[in-house]
Amino acid sequence: MKTAAIIGGGVIGGGWAARFLLNGWDVRVFDPDPEAEAKLAPVLAQARRALPSLTDVALPDEGALSFHFDMAEAVAGVDWIQESVPERLEIKHKVLASVQAHCPPDAIIGSSTSGFKPSELQEGAARPGQIMVCHPFNPVYLMPLIEVVPSPATDLALVEKAETILRSVGHFPLRVRKEIDAHIADRFLEAVWREALWLVKDGVATTEEIDEAIRMGFGIRWAQMGLFDTYRTAGGEAGMRHFMAQFGPALQWPWTKLMDVPEFTDELVDLIAGQSDAQSGHMSIADMLKARDDNLVGMMRSLKANDWGAGAVMNAHEASLRAGTVLAAHADDLDDVSEPILTVRRAVPLDWTDYNGHMNEARYLQAFGDATDRFMALIGCDADYIATGGSYFTAETHIRHVDEVHAGAVIEVRTQVLAGAGKKMHLFHEMYEGTRLLATGEHFLLHVSLETRRPSEPSAGIVAALTRIASAHAALPAPDGAGRAVGQRP
Repeated sequence: MKTAAIIGGGVIGGGWAARFLLNGWDVRVFDPDPEAEAKLAPVLAQARRALPSLTDVALPDEGALSFHFDMAEAVAGVDWIQESVPERLEIKHKVLASVQAHCPPDAIIGSSTSGFKPSELQEGAARPGQIMVCHPFNPVYLMPLIEVVPSPATDLALVEKAETILRSVGHFPLRVRKEIDAHIADRFLEAVWREALWLVKDGVATTEEIDEAIRMGFGIRWAQMGLFDTYRTAGGEAGMRHFMAQFGPALQWPWTKLMDVPEFTDELVDLIAGQSDAQSGHMSIADMLKARDDNLVGMMRSLKANDWGAGAVMNAHEASLRAGTVLAAHADDLDDVSEPILTVRRAVPLDWTDYNGHMNEARYLQAFGDATDRFMALIGCDADYIATGGSYFTAETHIRHVDEVHAGAVIEVRTQVLAGAGKKMHLFHEMYEGTRLLATGEHFLLHVSLETRRPSEPSAGIVAALTRIASAHAALPAPDGAGRAVGQRP
């Protein structure tokens, strides 16, 4: 079991704690605030609701969470230490000195700082090579990007180890080539922020209008393609060279005020705050955070379906999770096939629920369809086999909805073979949350030739694997509900 120490349990530290905890790490939170545990609770609740929705395989069992007021107790024997204290260099130096006095010399010490360079953090440190910047983005439990910034004094072996760990919990580590104030992303955001302040101050736009310009326009493009690829496509077939030739001269025009900062007066603060309250003051912060997480999950799952951007990171993380599950890859991996076979183990994502707050009908079918696909792969009807021209088509389906299923529930589907011979395969799926039966799905399938689209004999390997399981399952009692029709009385 890996252990992470989170130094500072605020919004960012809490997000780090949630990311590690929900990926199976034990987490120790050090924070002198006696209310730290209570303040962290809503962050963990949001993470438990949202993070499992990103993947189509269940996350590991949560690690153990503990809270500490003694630094030595918090960092003893840990693998990762994440410092997320206030952005004051003297405070960070004091905290890092205390950490290094008590932590293992080979533990990773990452700082969440958004502005300081690692060489500044390392000043006066007992082991400067142990310290690096690992700058996250909020909410840390959902957003993939971590800017990993070493200094020339940082141990590169520790940097590589840190990047491996970050990938293992679903993050995307972006190593910054040269240390610089505010790293990469925040420098970019600072430029946009400065220009936005001028636009509001000069009466060109309100805070709401600026936000609409971002979220209705380029923000969507940036979310999936970034800046340079967006401009590359704007250049048409000629690409970036044409774009630069066409729009490059605009860089000489006095459009922006990036090097100037509006005077930060009480009047400007009142103007910005007042417009912001008018824009979204009808919502509580809790409601806004819920909407934010729901929107991020939906967008990131869309990217996941296309294996693009942040979605590709999620797919890689999911593949590592799947490799560590109890789901067998092939029937030959199962020594005992005398009981129904586990074919699905996952959390119900946020976008699977309907207006009643529970899983909608289409998603029951998707879960059972996933179970059928997994069983097909188990007996050898996988992507490689299908590419040769053979597959199973579902001819008939019957689903019974037994109990409610809500977002975040970890569901398991167990599959029993009712019949399997020749071209025919008859499966019965049972969906559970723990020991509670949620639904059953009965599927009848035929093996077909993808060339003729007609029933055909499966390969000898598939026949052997299916026959083995079907023969073992023949000794099981008929499951309750098998063979039922809609409206049929017990």
